[in-house]
Amino acid sequence: MTIVEQPPVRVEDSGRGRPESTAAKLLGRRAERDKISQLLAEAPKGRSGVLVVRGEAGIGKSALLQHARETAASSGIRVESSVGVESETQFAFAGLHQLCAPLLDRIGTLPDPQQNALSVALGYRSGAAPDRFLVGLAVLNLLAEEGPMLCIVDDAQWLDQASAQVLAFVARRVAAERLVLIFAVRDPCESPGNPLVGLPEVRLAGLGEADARALLRTAVRAPLDRGVRDRIVAEARGNPLALLEFPSGVQFAGGFELPDVMSVPRRIEDSFQRRSGSLPVATQQLMLVAASEPTGDVALLWRAAEHLGIDRDAAAPAETSGLLEIDSRVRFRHPLVRSAVYRAATAPQHRQAHHALAVATDPRVDPDRRAWHRAQAVLGTDEEAAAELERSADRALARSGFAAAAAFLKHATDLTPEPARRARRALDAANAKHCAGAPEAAMELLESVDATQLDARQRARLELLRAQMTFHLTQGGEVPGMLLGAARMLTPLDPSLARETYLQAFDAATITGSPGVDAGLPEIAQAVTEAPVPPGLPGPADLLLDGLVAAHTHGFETGVPVLRRALEAFRDHVFPVETVQAGDAGNWLWLATRTAIGLFEDESVIVLADRYVRFAREAGALATLPAALLVSACARVYTGELALAAELADEAAVITQVSGAKPMSFAHTYLDAWRGVDPAATDQYDARDCEATERTRGIEDTVSMCAMAVLHNGRGNYAAARKAASQACETYEPAIRWQALHELVESATRTGELESAVLAAEELTMRARASGTEWALGVAARSQALTCNGSEAEEHYREAVERLGNCRMGAFLARSHLVFGEWLRREGRRHEAREQLRTAHALLSGMGAEPFADRAARELRATGEHPRKRTAQPADGLTAQEVTIARLVATGATSREVGAQLFLSPRTIEAHLRNIFRKLGITSRRQLRELPLP
Repeated sequence: MTIVEQPPVRVEDSGRGRPESTAAKLLGRRAERDKISQLLAEAPKGRSGVLVVRGEAGIGKSALLQHARETAASSGIRVESSVGVESETQFAFAGLHQLCAPLLDRIGTLPDPQQNALSVALGYRSGAAPDRFLVGLAVLNLLAEEGPMLCIVDDAQWLDQASAQVLAFVARRVAAERLVLIFAVRDPCESPGNPLVGLPEVRLAGLGEADARALLRTAVRAPLDRGVRDRIVAEARGNPLALLEFPSGVQFAGGFELPDVMSVPRRIEDSFQRRSGSLPVATQQLMLVAASEPTGDVALLWRAAEHLGIDRDAAAPAETSGLLEIDSRVRFRHPLVRSAVYRAATAPQHRQAHHALAVATDPRVDPDRRAWHRAQAVLGTDEEAAAELERSADRALARSGFAAAAAFLKHATDLTPEPARRARRALDAANAKHCAGAPEAAMELLESVDATQLDARQRARLELLRAQMTFHLTQGGEVPGMLLGAARMLTPLDPSLARETYLQAFDAATITGSPGVDAGLPEIAQAVTEAPVPPGLPGPADLLLDGLVAAHTHGFETGVPVLRRALEAFRDHVFPVETVQAGDAGNWLWLATRTAIGLFEDESVIVLADRYVRFAREAGALATLPAALLVSACARVYTGELALAAELADEAAVITQVSGAKPMSFAHTYLDAWRGVDPAATDQYDARDCEATERTRGIEDTVSMCAMAVLHNGRGNYAAARKAASQACETYEPAIRWQALHELVESATRTGELESAVLAAEELTMRARASGTEWALGVAARSQALTCNGSEAEEHYREAVERLGNCRMGAFLARSHLVFGEWLRREGRRHEAREQLRTAHALLSGMGAEPFADRAARELRATGEHPRKRTAQPADGLTAQEVTIARLVATGATSREVGAQLFLSPRTIEAHLRNIFRKLGITSRRQLRELPLP
């Protein structure tokens, strides 16, 4: 039988229609409704919540969002919303602008850095491109001030990348803002690498059979043959929109036609396509123009229609059919209607519609949208249209819209007729894609560049970009050679950039563990030596490069004076905040701090690590901040501040997660070893062959080996410690090598391998004498003591304790007391041993170095003394984040200042403070300053 076509009833998820009361007619979604109601009930009480609603097209996501909207409105909760549109993904911060526009009258309440960042991102102000996560903090604080609030983002899979990253950041930082964020995402997600992955979510399945039949009865009031009804229910598979659409204009041939194997969303789209295709030609033309312009601007639609000679009355059939609604905005019943209309049109029809929209768009008000429409209207190539797109890309870059810039530049490349200009734009597009954090796509773009059309500088830039992308993707041993090749190409063209590229190559060779593989450290050092030095005074990075080359070429002792000058230059140099944000100075501060560790420069380690973190925070540079926090965490392990190190490492992990960057685990690995937690790499380590491996190791692997040596030395598993330390000693990286030598001396002496211990101690002594710091000489004296006997050993032990007591590196001092006490006990000097072991136990247990503290306790018991247990402190009950907040508040920082530093809202900081006060039994910030914090 044939079902007579009729306008559908707008219930369940009939897309973007406006049901009278979704809550009353929403079928089969009780658990999901309860979840949303719970989130909204908690918001006025000061608890934020996030939910991602996933499901296929038509499954009921928008109806559930409408239920949330109505529930919030009935509870007096403000509602703001945004809708992702597939063709809007090329416009930076378009989705964010939709959400924030009604709130911008409050932008003046934000701190100046956040206010500037958000204003630049949304195009209201010119200025340096803001870090997208500083924009995120601004949005978080803007939304927090307006609570309780519900923020709805529909079709979030189609948000532009900049908006998606910012809103994902906000979603992961909400806590006490009285804010609920609900995202609807089409499943399977059509946006690879969507940053919303990992947030709390619900997945909507199809309706049960009873609910499906009930919904079908509302859509078809005429009697239906039972077999046809069963067929509709079966083929709709519980999809509400399918249940509403399949009866409209579908012929079932008495129930005898062949089954349709297309997916339900595709069949719904085909249904919409048939219905729109039956409308008058002028109506179809008008709908195509509307489908080609996602803003829903009614005035723009009518101007474009006028250009095409389409009368406004042409909209009536589309509205009558329920496919389109025009009032203050142009709305399609569902995104599938838009895609069905656009997909059904021919290429000439697409060009005609976009040309009309380009003509109708004011180039002064919206130049980027005009450029986009004009480009879509081009057949073949058009330099003028390509140049207009390139200008749009420049505007996007000025707002940190790297993904949008890449899209504009890619399209500009396709439209460019002249080969050299086309190659240059393709190179720019690849660079923008790389900056957007999409290295695979960037590499694909880079492969399309015709290098024969580039000039020498552009070819060098291409090779540099290729090397940087490869390092990001693989951290493979071929990267140093690629960087070296780029540096050689740049040397006659841009000596300063060439020097920076040599430094990148040197650092990459160290990190990837590639000495002797392809272009290793010797070849890089030789190339630097032969390259001309740019005129003018050397900067900190120049001195660092010269020092590293000298240390590798002529020995550690030769390189130390130059490297020390470089560290002094880094300590004295004033880096503009924007350079840290861009990553250049940040990279060199990262390397400078590691160099300070390799030189045993204890004061420089702390100063540079803290400076690195401070600059990254001030710039809002979350791409740089995790590395800064991690190197600072390692520095705090050396000082014995393991609790602070844990806070820094945890913060780095959280920020890495919200920024979507590649996680770095070395700080946690090293810290956990001191605390007695098995490193994550234990399985891989145990599976390795005990003999020397032919392959070289990267920095993560080497730190894992060094951490394993620390852990096993703490537990007294000296054979395992010696094996791990020996493998870690294969690295050239000075900051890791001396620590591996330190662990090797202790483990080798305990396993009777005195020759290995002596050789390691001799190298440590050489490095210590070249450095001359108390830290260096103290570590060397401790290692010498372990390899000696009698009065010579005692002399070295006492020297180690004295020297390490004169510097800030408390962890090494505590372990020196421990090995000195162990030696005294073996010498039969139990009273003196107790004094050293008592000190060691107090220091080690106080800092949380449990394996070494347990070792000290065992030794104390062997002398006949029972060690005292550590007295519980009031702050022991605080979480790591609470300790961080308490520390900052104790320095006099305001909630707003603490929130800006930790990328949290002031309201969340206040909520944490209430918990801190309750746990500590205090009532004021002044009392907090008087308490000892770990």
